[in-house]
Amino acid sequence: MQSIIKRYPEGKQKSALLPLLHIAQAESDGWLSVPVMDRVAEILNLQPIEVYEVASFYSMYHTKPVGKCLIEVCRTSSCWLRGAYDIVAHIENKLGIKDGETTPDGKFTLRTVECLGSCGTAPMFQIGETYYENLTTEKVDRILEENRDRKTHTSYLDHTTFSHH
Repeated sequence: MQSIIKRYPEGKQKSALLPLLHIAQAESDGWLSVPVMDRVAEILNLQPIEVYEVASFYSMYHTKPVGKCLIEVCRTSSCWLRGAYDIVAHIENKLGIKDGETTPDGKFTLRTVECLGSCGTAPMFQIGETYYENLTTEKVDRILEENRDRKTHTSYLDHTTFSHH
């Protein structure tokens, strides 16, 4: 974490907050508990509330537990027009959960989110750092099956992003 903090000018270490939250979340079962956020605040010499505000504002940070496989379906214009709500309904029926819920076995969480910037390949969703585009119910079934036995939480990190200078 110190290598990331050193990328920012002296007195501007708060700028490292977003990448540190990504790392903390990836290392903490996919979510940011209060003690984890407090530790990030301590590392950056911030007030805990400054970390809580950021973590609760951005949809990519989770302040409550999520399933091993977090499915985030784009629900904005292009995806909506091309069938995103049908995809959401299919996932809800297939997994027996609603938007914002996690399966009882802790494997899957479904969330609808704002634009993910893949309008030309709508409808789409992301699982961690991976985009799945031009979705059909058949593709969704295959993707769910591929992720059914996932042992680690999905993450927005590609595990190389923060290792470069």
